Amino acid sequence: MLTRIRAPEAAPAEVEAELGSVSLRDVVKTFAPRRRGAGAVTALDGLSLDARPGEIVAVVGPSGCGKTTLLELVCGLVAPDAGAVDAAPAALMAQRDLLLPWRSAVDNAALALRVAGVGREQARVQAAALLRDFGLAGFERARPYELSGGMRQRVAFARTLLSGRTVLCLDEPFAALDALTRQEMQDWLAGALALAPRTVVLVTHDVEEAVVLADRVLVLSPRPGHVIATLDVDVPRPRRRMDPRLVALRERALQGLRA
Repeated sequence: MLTRIRAPEAAPAEVEAELGSVSLRDVVKTFAPRRRGAGAVTALDGLSLDARPGEIVAVVGPSGCGKTTLLELVCGLVAPDAGAVDAAPAALMAQRDLLLPWRSAVDNAALALRVAGVGREQARVQAAALLRDFGLAGFERARPYELSGGMRQRVAFARTLLSGRTVLCLDEPFAALDALTRQEMQDWLAGALALAPRTVVLVTHDVEEAVVLADRVLVLSPRPGHVIATLDVDVPRPRRRMDPRLVALRERALQGLRA
C-alpha cells in the first residue's frame, strides 16, 4: 500500500511565482536517416505547446508521433530545426527509473545534488527528508532490488525533484508498472505535486492517467506530430476516475486519437 500525501487546497502564491513556464511555437524536428537508403524522419511538424507556471500539461498520441522528442526539446537535449522553444530549466524523468543498483535509495535520490556539488552528508540529509515525505521512511538504505516498482519510481521522482528544476518532463513514468500499482502511483503523484508544486509536461499513452493528473490534455496526430485537440480538465482535485466529467473527457481524447 502506497503512503498517501494529503494535497493542500492551493499552492502558496510565492511558490507559484517561482515556477517556470514552457512555450513551443511551430516547432519542426527532423532526424537524419539511421541507415543507408532510408529517408529522413520528421518527428514533429508545426507543434505548438504552452505550460503556464504550476500547470500540469499531459500529451497523448500514437506511438512514434514525437512525444519523447517533444520532452527532449523542452529539456534542451535536442534543438529544433524550425520554430522556437522557450522553457525554464527542466529535468527529465524517463520511463525506466534508472536507479544505480550499487547505491542505496537515499544515495540514488541524492545523486542530482551530488552532481550539483553538494557534499555527501548534506545531500543525504536532504534526500532522506524527501524520501520520508514520500512514504519511504525506513527504506533509505535499501538497494533498488529490495524495493517494489512503485517505491523505485518514488525514489526516481525524488531524485528528479532534487535537481532543483522548476519544470519537470515526465516520460511515461508508470508505464512499466502493473495496472493496480499504476493507479496508486497516479494518485500518489497528484499528492506529491501538490506538496511540491512544479510545472509539468507529462507524456503518456494512458488517456485515463492524463485526465486524472493534468490541467490540460493535448492530443497529437500520428507522425509528424502536431496538436489536433486540446482538452481543459476543469475538475477539482482530488479526482475520482469514474467522475462522469473525467469519463467524458477520456472519451473525447480517445475519439481524437482514433481520428
